[in-house]
Amino acid sequence: MIRKLLARDTAETHRVATPLELLFDLSFVVAVAQAAHGLHHAVVENHAGAGLLAFSMAFFALWLPWLNFTWFASAFDNDDTFYRIATMVQISGVLVVAAGIPRVFEHQDYRVVVGGYVVIRLAMVTQWLRASRDNDEHRVCARRYAMGIGGLQVLWVLWVLAVPPSLQIPLWGAGMLAELLVPVWAERASATTWHPHHIAERHGLFTLIVLGESILAATQAFQKGFDSGVNLVSLAAASLIIVFSVWWIYFEAPPRLDSLKRAFLWGYAHLFILGSIAALGAGLAASVDYDLHLAHAPGIVIAPFTTVPLAIFFLCVWYVQDCQGQAGLRKYLLPLGSAAVLAATFGPAPIHVTAGITLVLVILTRVVR
Repeated sequence: MIRKLLARDTAETHRVATPLELLFDLSFVVAVAQAAHGLHHAVVENHAGAGLLAFSMAFFALWLPWLNFTWFASAFDNDDTFYRIATMVQISGVLVVAAGIPRVFEHQDYRVVVGGYVVIRLAMVTQWLRASRDNDEHRVCARRYAMGIGGLQVLWVLWVLAVPPSLQIPLWGAGMLAELLVPVWAERASATTWHPHHIAERHGLFTLIVLGESILAATQAFQKGFDSGVNLVSLAAASLIIVFSVWWIYFEAPPRLDSLKRAFLWGYAHLFILGSIAALGAGLAASVDYDLHLAHAPGIVIAPFTTVPLAIFFLCVWYVQDCQGQAGLRKYLLPLGSAAVLAATFGPAPIHVTAGITLVLVILTRVVR
């Protein structure tokens, strides 16, 4: 059955993630795992710079389509046949992106990733065009989304096919900025009717998916330790403490999505929140290889891939949760924790020290009000 794609009520009760949204998220499990694995491999092979660049490009190609779909679904999801098919086309595009990520890390070949990305985004264009047809109040906004997203896909195809390699990276940065500005431009016409509770839940669910990469790293520490006879129990335990602390701190305070400006800052901050969590998983996995003497990179290269992502995570969560509306010591806990974690990079047993710092932060966030 095909129904009108009408804007939903922002005060709708019992608004939760749908089975289709959960299926959409599930497709990202494989894709995020590919990106984290590529970064892990690059770090242990002592190609950290190139690996970090490839990871950033791949993760952005995953995060932005997820973000746009999530906020669109919060405002317009009607679960009709066309909506389901368009979403499944996007899922297919995500899997294409996942299949192309190893080529980005190994050969700087972006064609498959861009192809999958374009599939995801063009399917999203059809949804925005439907919304523009069925909603007079949001017609201009929806058309701006469709025009901005569609036009950028033409440029991405030209970028991968016609731009010389020496210009690809700077032009990628310009294209990324343009993608981020499309929603800002579109929403100025008339804000879409996203549901605050639904949006918070969806971001929380995606955060749990990305945290799975760090849990996998802790599991590998136990498994490789048992297989090799090397005692990695303390490393595995430290990794779990870090993962548990990240979960605790992220979900400690509910987001305050009471204005469009705050919603934009909160949503875009998740590029760094989620990216840092995924990079943290890669860093923990690299630490396991280092302790097993399987890494070709020195410890001073591997350690920052645990401490730096964690410091970025603390600062971003602090900015969107504690920076405003908090007073006293609580307002400065996460910045101080971020500085302490960065300092642990240069000390003995940085993973274990970092685990201790994160555990102290969790305790203090529960005690200090």
